[in-house]
Amino acid sequence: MLDELKTFIKCCECGSFSAAGKTLLLSPSSVSRQIDSLETKLQTKLFQRTTRQLILSDEGRFLLERAEDILARLDDTVASLRQLHGEPEGRLRISVLETYGRLHISPLLPKFLALYPKVSVDIELENQMVDLYRDAVDIAIRIGPPEDSRLKAKKLTDGRMLLCASPDYVASFGPPQAPEDLARHNCLLISRGRRQVWWRFHKGQEHRRVQVQGSLRSAGGTPLLESALQGVGITLLTQWSLQPYIDEGRLLPLLPQWRASLYPENGGEIYAAYIDNHYMRPAIRAFLDFLGAHFVQ
Repeated sequence: MLDELKTFIKCCECGSFSAAGKTLLLSPSSVSRQIDSLETKLQTKLFQRTTRQLILSDEGRFLLERAEDILARLDDTVASLRQLHGEPEGRLRISVLETYGRLHISPLLPKFLALYPKVSVDIELENQMVDLYRDAVDIAIRIGPPEDSRLKAKKLTDGRMLLCASPDYVASFGPPQAPEDLARHNCLLISRGRRQVWWRFHKGQEHRRVQVQGSLRSAGGTPLLESALQGVGITLLTQWSLQPYIDEGRLLPLLPQWRASLYPENGGEIYAAYIDNHYMRPAIRAFLDFLGAHFVQ
């Protein structure tokens, strides 16, 4: 039927079977047979035939509007399929957690682009959640696996959350001796719009959950880190964002005997989420493999 649809569209463009036949390298009788076959399959008349011209019927106009779109989509699909096993190319749209992207993904992009010169990257460093379907994002890099069951995820790094404050803050207010002590401290909070924030701790078989509050909330870690460095309060962030400042002595780990986390069953692991599509574009596969080779588990 595809050939017949193409012939039908060409007849509409040319205005006659003979003119369409010259373009398609077919005889007028062959064009006529294809149109007759299409009308039989659709059980409707597509043209009002006269000796001078073809006039589209209402059904013909209805089909023409949709047939052109169908064939355009088919051509796009065929072109995409031909690329599946070819060299990665085209635009790659990536959304990355702001702090992690700045520290760990952005420095890798020049090497990736040198390896795949036909790929261009659009990257957004942002902390809000994105919808890969609605926002046309190819890969989203976030803390924790995606909640959307339609998505797949590749684990990039194991994560650990650390509780930290500056030496000045600890000197002024003292270090917490137990998780419950945090209720009396100014805590700098990652918040996703929740009014109440809980930090979770476990040590062996012992589990604690502490409600915390403080003078600063943010969807991302950078404002909290900057404020912690200046002695404003205690923060709970990922080890990969805090470790350089701990090594410099600008932050002190607190309650090191406890394992801390922001969310149940999520200790800060980083995942690259992508749409579960059997026909993955080579550019997406290349970037996921590139990240996997860099972030060796």
